[in-house]
Order: sequence, then C-alpha cells, then structure tokens
Amino acid sequence: MWVWASFLAFMGAMMALDLGVFNRKAHVVSMREAGIWTAVWVSLAVLFGLGVWHEMGHAKALEFYTGYLIEEALSVDNLFVFLVLFRFFKVPPRFQHRVLVWGIIGAIVMRMAMIMAGTAAIERWHWIIYVFGIFLVWTGGKLMVEEGDAVDPRHNPAIKVLRKLVPISHGYHGGHFFIRRSSGALMATMMMAVVLVVETTDVAFAVDSIPAVFAVTRDPFIVFTSNMFAIMGLRSVFFLLAGLLPRFHLLRHGLSLVLIFIGLKMLAEKWINIPIQVSLGVVGMIIAGSVILSWVITDKRAGEHRKPKAG
Repeated sequence: MWVWASFLAFMGAMMALDLGVFNRKAHVVSMREAGIWTAVWVSLAVLFGLGVWHEMGHAKALEFYTGYLIEEALSVDNLFVFLVLFRFFKVPPRFQHRVLVWGIIGAIVMRMAMIMAGTAAIERWHWIIYVFGIFLVWTGGKLMVEEGDAVDPRHNPAIKVLRKLVPISHGYHGGHFFIRRSSGALMATMMMAVVLVVETTDVAFAVDSIPAVFAVTRDPFIVFTSNMFAIMGLRSVFFLLAGLLPRFHLLRHGLSLVLIFIGLKMLAEKWINIPIQVSLGVVGMIIAGSVILSWVITDKRAGEHRKPKAG
C-alpha cells in the first residue's frame, strides 16, 4: 500500500506543481514549453522504469516500458479527437490546456476504477482474457477501415444530461464552469460542456487501451502506472504535435495493427508464450514504421505538388 500511496502522492504533487505554479494563469502553450514538458514526462517514465527494475526485477520493468509505449501510442489517437473537439467548440487557445488538465484528472479516477475492476474480473474469470482479445482484434480491424474521427459532440450523452439540468451558455466566461444570470439562475458555460465531452471520450479510449496492457501484464500496479505516465504526458504531446498530426495519416493504421497483434497475443497465450522483449520490439517497430512511412509519403506528395506541370 505504501508503494501505491507514494506513487499517487507523487502524481498529486506534479499536478499541483503544474496547476499551481507553471499554469496558474490561462495562457497559450508554446512549442518550447510543450517540448520541455514532454521531455520531463518521458524522462520521469524512464526513471520510474529503472526504479521498477531495481525494486521488482527486469521482467516487471520491461512490462512497464511495454505498457507505457502501448498506452502512449494509443493515446496519440486521442489527439486527433481533441483537435476535432476544440474546433467544434471553438475553444480559445489559452483555455485548451485547462480543458485537458481537468480531462486528465477525471481520466485518472475513471481508469483506476476500470483497472481494479478488470484485474478482479481476470482473477475470478480467466476466460475474460479471450473476450478482451476478441474485442481488441475487432477494434483494430474497425480502426483500420475507418476514415477520420466520427465524433459528433451534439449527440454526446453527457451534454444531453447537462442540458436537462441547466442551460448552457455560448461563451467561455473567463474559463469558469458555471455562471449566474442577472436573475440569479445557474448556467453552465461552454468550458463545462467541452470538459464533459473530453471526459466521456476518454472512457471510450480507455475501453480499448486498458485491455491492451492486460496482454502485457496482470499486475495492477504496472497497468496503472504505465497508464498514468502516458496520460500525464498527453497534454504536452498534444501541443507539441498538434500542427504535425495531419502528417501522421498512417498512424491510425499502425495503431490498428498494434491492437490486432495484442489481441491475437491474448487469444494465443495458452499455446504460444511470446516473450515481453518480443512484444516490446513488435509494438515499437509498428509505431515507428507507421510514423516514418507517413512522413515519407507526405514529403513525397508535397514534392510532386511543387513540380511544375509540363506545357
């Protein structure tokens, strides 16, 4: 329990430092700031993995690194959805970081509950692993053939519930969640609406990503910590890569292959024991290959457009 308490206290301290010191005032996150925070979170994840290696052995450390890589890669798919949501709700750039912060706070609570429930279910009913495997293969295949992000916030259930409780204003009102009309009636702001959509969207992503890590490890501490490091670094990665996301058009196909591979690994674990080093290598090669291929194809297309037409 002291290990769990120490980790949660560390994450709480980092969040307090983030919100109370570096991002106390709403502002536009620069590429430099995003790059620094991305480096900080990746470095912390690497150091934490070394700590796991020292205290729990190299096998657990490899499980952490593999889980972290899977979660970080699958979280990148969230970034495409965040772009769609920010454009739909016309979120001012200075408030985008605050939206992601509150979204991540909710994600931590929800994912911890889902991880505990998943661990308990696997311990009681081992056959659920095969259900997870089939689900991941199906999700990977669906992601492979989907075009773009089918996100329509107007049909989000959280927005429908919010509308029934209080009216929603059409502005951000300094980043507040609620305001009062001159009559004294309570009114939700667009900030509240977009945070709710981000929260519910993360639940959908967690349904895919958490079972994927269970293919690597059944240790709830490793599953949770790899999830948390990936989520905590997601905000800075978003601001670092937001302008480059269109170049990574093949990344979704790479992520679909990762999900299919992990799902098949789950289904075959009774007969085939794939070492964790192999899993880490396969996932790393698929992600790196999809990113590099996306970049090369994009540059090739750009070069063809720049060529002068004959005649």
